[in-house]
Amino acid sequence: MKQQSASPAVITSARASRSEEIRRRQQRYLLSMAVRTACFVLAVVASGPLRWALIVAALVLPYVAVVVANTSTHRETSGPAPYVNDDTRALEGPRDAVS
Repeated sequence: MKQQSASPAVITSARASRSEEIRRRQQRYLLSMAVRTACFVLAVVASGPLRWALIVAALVLPYVAVVVANTSTHRETSGPAPYVNDDTRALEGPRDAVS
């Protein structure tokens, strides 16, 4: 006989599917690369210290993008508390017949 766990599983704490997780990582990476491209374009137009700041940002962003894209997302349990039935009743034993 299979024993049940003490606490029920809550569906809101389930992880996202693998394909959904990969899609989110790709979106984060593409967003970071779009910001990097914007930094390069703005570095051509800008002058002075802003130009150097944009160049440094464009050089550092690929590393940051990979680290951020590869972070795993953990869901926090934010739903209602699971139902726990504390009103468990014990089986009554046989009643003795009083003669």
